[in-house]
Amino acid sequence: MMIQEIVTSRWDNREIVPCPSYGVVEEIIVQPGDRIYEWEPLFTIKKIQGSLEQITVGVSGIVDSLKVKKGDKVTPGTVLATIKDDLFVSGSD
Repeated sequence: MMIQEIVTSRWDNREIVPCPSYGVVEEIIVQPGDRIYEWEPLFTIKKIQGSLEQITVGVSGIVDSLKVKKGDKVTPGTVLATIKDDLFVSGSD
């Protein structure tokens, strides 16, 4: 299995996690509300060629939302999830 480190984009105090390749969502490792840490696995994508790609990001925070479900077909740029950056997470969230 290949590990793919994704560069996120910031939008409205959230980090956007894009898909890097063509394939199918094989596994969703996190759920909304989960706290994640840098380089923790979030998704597994089965690429068109059949190889598995594990998706990680270089940010810590709270998974705000999932934009895909298991079995969804994805292309490069498909938004997989949004993450609230630790800097914007308060005790009342």
